[in-house]
Amino acid sequence: MTQPIRIAMWSGPRNISTAMLRSWGNRPDTFVCDEPLYAYYLLATGTDHPGREEVIAHHEADWRKAVAGLVGEIPEGKAIYYQKHMAHHLLPEIGHDWLEHLVHAFLIRDPREMLLSLSKVVPNPTPEATGLPQQVRIFEWMREKSGRTPPVIDARDVLENPRGVLSLLCDRLGVPFLEEMLSWPEGRRATDGIWAKYWYASVEKSTSFQPYSERAEELPESLQPLLDQCRPLYERLYRERLVP
Repeated sequence: MTQPIRIAMWSGPRNISTAMLRSWGNRPDTFVCDEPLYAYYLLATGTDHPGREEVIAHHEADWRKAVAGLVGEIPEGKAIYYQKHMAHHLLPEIGHDWLEHLVHAFLIRDPREMLLSLSKVVPNPTPEATGLPQQVRIFEWMREKSGRTPPVIDARDVLENPRGVLSLLCDRLGVPFLEEMLSWPEGRRATDGIWAKYWYASVEKSTSFQPYSERAEELPESLQPLLDQCRPLYERLYRERLVP
């Protein structure tokens, strides 16, 4: 690398995005940030999530100021700025121009498994709540602007082969793969969002990516129409995924 690099990783909810944050955060050359548009999303949409008012008060709720920090100087003089984003936090009024200053990657998860988890915390989820429509839109926008296909990784592939998938991802992003990405100390981080106490209990106990385990439970019949909507969006990105 000859220039600092700012990486936006676009995920949906109930994925391994926080474990991925741990992975990148364990690199000595990388500064990480955790869902920098979340406070604005909560404020603008009125969505009722655990700790909503605390999140809005503690984090930057002006999207313009949040974006300025994402494209500005990398904190602590690091060479890499890894940004964990939820795709549904990119509301239409935020615009896309600032995204041209970042390199982009996409983290996806099989929608059946995602919906089994999401439905336990978000009653009656919509397609937009999964982040999949937004991921596809951002992916297509970035590919058109750059003329290149942004890297896509699938959560199951990462869990089954962390070294192989992360090595490919780093190569596509133009950064060296480091062994430090495969394990990390347990506990909370100063860079975690203040919402960590509501959502990150299992990640805080982790020290590496956990082996993949398929969810055997049946998807509720009420969620089948939503799965039918999500499946082609997921498959659109899955076809582009990096495979060791």
